[in-house]
Amino acid sequence: MSQNLPETMTAIEISAPGGPEVLVPTTRPVPQAAAGEVLIQIAAAGVNRPDVLQRLGGYPPPPGASDIPGLEIAGSIVALGEGVSGLSLGDKVTALVTGGGYAQYCAAPAVQCLPIPRGFDMKQAAALPETFFTVWVNVFERSGLKPGESFLVHGGTSGIGTTAIQLAKALGSRVFATAGSTEKVKACEDLGAERGINYREEDFVAVVKEATGGKGVDVVLDMVGGDYIQRNFKAMAPDGRLSFIAFLGGSKAEIDFTSVMLKRLTITGSTLRARPVEFKAGIAAALREKAWPLLESGQIGPVMAADFPLEEAAKAHALMESSSHIGKIVLTNG
Repeated sequence: MSQNLPETMTAIEISAPGGPEVLVPTTRPVPQAAAGEVLIQIAAAGVNRPDVLQRLGGYPPPPGASDIPGLEIAGSIVALGEGVSGLSLGDKVTALVTGGGYAQYCAAPAVQCLPIPRGFDMKQAAALPETFFTVWVNVFERSGLKPGESFLVHGGTSGIGTTAIQLAKALGSRVFATAGSTEKVKACEDLGAERGINYREEDFVAVVKEATGGKGVDVVLDMVGGDYIQRNFKAMAPDGRLSFIAFLGGSKAEIDFTSVMLKRLTITGSTLRARPVEFKAGIAAALREKAWPLLESGQIGPVMAADFPLEEAAKAHALMESSSHIGKIVLTNG
């Protein structure tokens, strides 16, 4: 079942591994909605660090995924694949996808679609899936952050960071966050962090130790790696949990694991893109129950940094790589 659709669309392809300039508009066939999928006419798409890594040649799409970058979209359903129930033509949704978001149309598994939260526009909705799915699975499922526990997130003003701060605070945890400037530290605290830590001027280990009476934090979400790995161990409480989601500072380091044994630390990490649809469906259901009411009540929300027309994806990536922004960057159609 579908509306009248064009045969081709504008999409952004990676012409060769390289800088932002390799993102170029091209014409592609409009995708088809396979069984269990819906086709979405995209109004806005989120821009994320994995897109940058893919552009550089370091994060290839999983088998069967589109080579077009873009992992989160918002728009209107214009076609239903076989077996789809609970969604209708014209429904406005936001969705996590394995690729294909930098385009005018994208197919998405129906179970990875979520309704646009009440009061949200398409740009705000497109800023939700990648960060909310990632934070939920790594902080609340894998690391088991509980109300009353303490939480440290690195990169506090990134899309992941701003989401993690708000969700952890709203669900009853003490939150600490690192950031690279006075302005960014204030932004973290405005979002709910008890203490923002300027990593250029302060030692996050010393700050969280002092704030927790020497105990340390229960959960750390790290996208930096490198020399932060050993320092995370020092900053953690007994029975603490550390979750890695990226290694912007490098994936290799010389580590003394003694504190892992002495403190009974748990180290975990994950990537989401290649996980099966059934797994992502479970996260979507949890978010709809736990996070969507917080969004619709206005208790939490995406921090929007900038938006660019689809054809200016290169400018969006240049801003992403500058790290001067606070919050989410999105691309828009029309």
